[in-house]
Amino acid sequence: MCGIVGYIGTQKAVPIILEGLRRLEYRGYDSAGLAVYCDDHQLAVRRAKGKLRNLEDAIRMNPVDGTYGIGHTRWATHGRPTEENAHPHRDCKGDVVVVHNGIVENYLPLKQLLQSEGHVFKTETDTEVIAHLVEKHFKGNLEEAVRAAVKDLTGVFALAVISRSDPYKIVAARSGPPVVIGIGDNEYFVASDVPAILSHTRDMFFLADGDMAILTPEGVRLSDFDGRPVNRQVTHILWDPIMAEKGGYKHFMLKEIFEQPRAVRDTTLGRVGQDTGRVFLDEMDIAPAEFARFRQVKIIACGTSWHAALVGKFMIEKLARLPVEVDYGSEFRYRDPIVSEDTLTVVISQSGETADTLAAQREAKQKGSKTLAICNVVGSMVTREAAGTIYTHAGPEIGVASTKAFTCQLTALFILAMHLGQANHRLDESTSRGLMQELVRIPGKLETVLSHDPVYEALGRDLHRSTDFLFLGRGVHFPIALEGALKLKEISYIHAEGYPAGEMKHGPNALIDEKLPVVVLATHDPANAESRLLYEKTLSNIQEVKAREGIVVVLATEGDAAVPKTGADYIIEIPPAAELLAPILEIVPLQLLAYHIAVRRGCDVDQPRNLAKSVTVE
Repeated sequence: MCGIVGYIGTQKAVPIILEGLRRLEYRGYDSAGLAVYCDDHQLAVRRAKGKLRNLEDAIRMNPVDGTYGIGHTRWATHGRPTEENAHPHRDCKGDVVVVHNGIVENYLPLKQLLQSEGHVFKTETDTEVIAHLVEKHFKGNLEEAVRAAVKDLTGVFALAVISRSDPYKIVAARSGPPVVIGIGDNEYFVASDVPAILSHTRDMFFLADGDMAILTPEGVRLSDFDGRPVNRQVTHILWDPIMAEKGGYKHFMLKEIFEQPRAVRDTTLGRVGQDTGRVFLDEMDIAPAEFARFRQVKIIACGTSWHAALVGKFMIEKLARLPVEVDYGSEFRYRDPIVSEDTLTVVISQSGETADTLAAQREAKQKGSKTLAICNVVGSMVTREAAGTIYTHAGPEIGVASTKAFTCQLTALFILAMHLGQANHRLDESTSRGLMQELVRIPGKLETVLSHDPVYEALGRDLHRSTDFLFLGRGVHFPIALEGALKLKEISYIHAEGYPAGEMKHGPNALIDEKLPVVVLATHDPANAESRLLYEKTLSNIQEVKAREGIVVVLATEGDAAVPKTGADYIIEIPPAAELLAPILEIVPLQLLAYHIAVRRGCDVDQPRNLAKSVTVE
């Protein structure tokens, strides 16, 4: 989850590295550091505990300069978040400097072995063993030393290494966490993610597991860990660098919430025929006949993406009439799952590099299942390993708490559900056309929801002192209750739970008192009989909460005359929508409610404590 940046070229390296680290702070912000090769042929290292501004202060007080170097922003795993444990890490002589994202699982036996050979360790981290291994294997050629060192490692790692004794060279290696290489004009970059280097180049490629890149002022060479040359296709990134800036918003999270109409529209464009209702999916190594033969679907995800998967279960089962199981990526491969060749396994990941999701994807493939990825990052690992990909077009998401990626995932899942239903003839043309017309109206309805932001801000002002929240929903709305609770606890540190409204009598009613806000999702689609039934049951749940003096916040459909009669304390209205598409609208007020509460409480909404954006380790 840590962030890595490296630069080699003709410009001053320090400003480029600091800028890249600033764009990667969402990956970790416990400490930061950099190392550059200076004109006096020395490696200068600067490190600081805490956020990047502390490193910037340290460099102002003790300047350093050079034309190539590496930097790191840390999310602590092994060792406390101290300056001593901050990256980069060095060998005994200070000749080798390493930055690392991942976990070295066998670092203790390696450390004991190296200590027995006379190496002296100065930190609590697992990363320091890598620097000493490179020192041990170094015989004048840095890439050969790194190649030997990585073969000693067990675990996952993304590395960037420089050496005073083999200068003007950055060696990067990947086994698990992402590494992207940028190709500029007589300058070259290495980073953990695209936004770090997007303002300098849009031409990039991703290393695959087992790849090593050697960056020099003359270019980039690629090989595998055995030294055999490899090739990777360069991708031209279409994201505008401005998309990764705040654009006048106070926080990235707020900007990304307000980008959702555009993001959902872009995810839909080119994939749907509004007049015919047909779905068109490109980038698929899954033939139409194969889609028709699938007899079950498994969806694998983590965190917010798992909540999207739960919504996807309702969508696919309703529109394609296929049984769907939803699994946590972190649990899937540990239960010997039953997967067959007639199973479609869908993996959902914003970054495409989530370690647990990748491991689950490989487990499904090993058991004979085709895998399809829903992902936001072109060329990421899950997309390369999938038989097909539905790319979401959210653009870079910098805020740690996922917002626009989630609504784009819901959009992609709806499109996939329609595609499966059309392939197995469960959806006729008339129904498809009606659903597609509903889908293309969603961005406009999102704009309406966002126009009511002052309502959510006022609600945040009234409720920000609460210590607990309960979110309730039924049917397809229950996963949105889970996601609403997750958003609140992620960024405001308030304890919150999402619960099926029908389960209130089985425990949660005991929590309700005059201090507990209860957010109830009570929207409905009058044209849908199941939706009407769930809605009527939910109205009864509101009455149950009011009878126990809870503070009731109801998310209702515009023009609903019944909800005000329940005695709800607050009512948030959203435009009417088809039952399966309502979740895309419902989550936005909950995102903004969480945001405004967190801001009122003085929390760092873009970088909540103890969290990072891309979970690239187990």
